[in-house]
Amino acid sequence: MKDTAPDLSLSQSGKEPLVIASQAIREAGAILKSHFWQEKKIQSKGRRNLVTDIDLLTEQHILSLLNDEYPNHSTLGEESGKTEGTSDYCWVIDPLDGTTNYVYGIPIFAVSLGLTYKDEVVLGMVYDPLRDELFWAQKGREAFLNDSPISVAGERNLQTTIIGLDLGYDDTKTRDMLLRVNGFWSGEKGLRLIGSAALGLAYVACGRLDIYLHPRIYPWDIAAGILLIREAGGEVTDWQGKPATIWSDKIFACGDISEHQTVRAVLRDCCLRS
Repeated sequence: MKDTAPDLSLSQSGKEPLVIASQAIREAGAILKSHFWQEKKIQSKGRRNLVTDIDLLTEQHILSLLNDEYPNHSTLGEESGKTEGTSDYCWVIDPLDGTTNYVYGIPIFAVSLGLTYKDEVVLGMVYDPLRDELFWAQKGREAFLNDSPISVAGERNLQTTIIGLDLGYDDTKTRDMLLRVNGFWSGEKGLRLIGSAALGLAYVACGRLDIYLHPRIYPWDIAAGILLIREAGGEVTDWQGKPATIWSDKIFACGDISEHQTVRAVLRDCCLRS
């Protein structure tokens, strides 16, 4: 039997956290969708790491709602950083995961929202507004895509797996990852560069991908996805095989728990060295 989270308190308006989170993430998605085809103000946070005025607008909208409903909760946003509250709960927010895709008109991006209790994720949501796909999970209560339960892919031959990955912004890690994946790749395996870690993890949770790898990741990218995969029957670890937390900076997500160690052993020499 799965462990359950501590009872989640009602919001200021008397609503469950699931309801508030769903409202926040859908409203954020609506903002992203409405501005997707419009001109955007773009800034750089580093090489290949972009931020737009829409990232900022969307995060502020989420924060405003969460602060009104849960004024004692902490928040951790990609753009706004950490705000300390008096509660053990913290909302972890990525207002636009896949900003580069968004900027260039590639329709693969999402909003990611997680609620942690003492750093353990107890509620997670990833929303793709263009496809109206809301992936969500509560600790101990399974995972869903909109109203339908989801699960990771069943047993699949390693030679025919679909592997998703992203490369991050560190040139050395990017070059190393490409070299190692090139050594691992064969004609039977499918490789997909997603451009959104949140969606990559959600796709493992619903069985679209078998594996997802990332060499440099942040809490807001993975908070929701970690819970989605575990509630859907899979596992997420760091590259040493320890269960991933929101503070893990490298992740390996695998749908088939029974094959997790086997897959890691195969990948170790070509993909998983730090």
